[in-house]
Amino acid sequence: MRKFVVLLALLLFSAFQGPATSRFATAEVFAFAKQPIQTGAEQTTRYLPYLKGKRVGVLGNQTSVIGKRHLVDSLKARQINIVKVFGPEHGFRGNASNGAHVQDEVDQATGIPIVSLYGAKRKPTKADMEALDVMVFDLQDVGCRFYTNINTLSDVMEACAENGKELLILDRPNPNGFVDGPVLDMKLKSGIGKFPVPITHGMTIAEFAQMINGEGWLPNQLKCKLKIIPVQNYSHALDYTLPVNPSPNLNTQQSILLYPSLCLFEGTIISQGRGTYMPFTVLGSPELKGKYSFSFTPVSIPGKSETPLHQDQVCYGLDLRKYDLSAYRKAGKINLNWLIEMYKAYPVKEKFFDRSQSKQMGNIDFLAGTTLLKEQIVAGKSEQEIRKTWEPQLSTYKVMRKKYTLYP
Repeated sequence: MRKFVVLLALLLFSAFQGPATSRFATAEVFAFAKQPIQTGAEQTTRYLPYLKGKRVGVLGNQTSVIGKRHLVDSLKARQINIVKVFGPEHGFRGNASNGAHVQDEVDQATGIPIVSLYGAKRKPTKADMEALDVMVFDLQDVGCRFYTNINTLSDVMEACAENGKELLILDRPNPNGFVDGPVLDMKLKSGIGKFPVPITHGMTIAEFAQMINGEGWLPNQLKCKLKIIPVQNYSHALDYTLPVNPSPNLNTQQSILLYPSLCLFEGTIISQGRGTYMPFTVLGSPELKGKYSFSFTPVSIPGKSETPLHQDQVCYGLDLRKYDLSAYRKAGKINLNWLIEMYKAYPVKEKFFDRSQSKQMGNIDFLAGTTLLKEQIVAGKSEQEIRKTWEPQLSTYKVMRKKYTLYP
């Protein structure tokens, strides 16, 4: 019933919009309430004939599945000639820690060579691309600027464009499909922020690829030839529960939904639960003892977090595992109040944004995409006051985004 109400509202909203939303037919919008979401990968009849007889490369990880079976295994069973597999951050099987360099290897299950794009290189080489006729891209994104899948997308698009290869994108839903946060100041461009988009960009991977092409974000005005298999029965307003964890430290649906808000704490002295089995659902520090009753202790966990912040120290703070996010998600907003609250509670203010004692160093300016947020938190600004400074760039981005959306 809830989905039907949401979609009815979308239908009424679309009646007052311009050409960007008018292409979504009434019957199609209402159909979303009745039919299950079908990812691009699951629509095999739409792309198997295209892949037959070609030398295929696959950029994928543990989220690249058709049902419960990995995309690579499914394609091999259908006699598709996969000559190379490319792995992003966390590796092809998704078992490498955050930020850990991943080496090239051979996939034990299939014998296919795996080329790491999160080790010695970030982009497929000319030699890699010469071995292929087409590249397939199938990664589950979580819709945040600092989640590195969109960087990998850009790098692969660049390699395809340079070598005259087409990129086939098997699209997947965005679990954080709303638009919010400051638009990245390109003076702060980094590995956790490559594009002038807000913290939550409100795009699927295929939509973002169209934006990269359309806005000329590839070097030397390159354009990547794209073939897209869109998600069926999907709207950005629909809730979507991921069938596979997208990375080791996003291991629950709650952590995925909290990630846009809690990843900002990577630029503070507050632990987000790395080194526990509940990462990105808790917040705390040893210095907050006596101010909060909830506690947790980060430890070294191979494959998840080997050297977490505040390792082997009891941290006190917030337990958000059962926090109801519906109000913020309905409003299409990230939550800044936790950042404001924890700064006020932390006893040594000058150390709050200092990550020098951590081997996993973060910088709040690069995460936020602006130098203003840190200044605003220190100055005691309210969430409402902070949000006002995101304009007019945020509204301008929303208008630009409409040119590339595939879904209402």
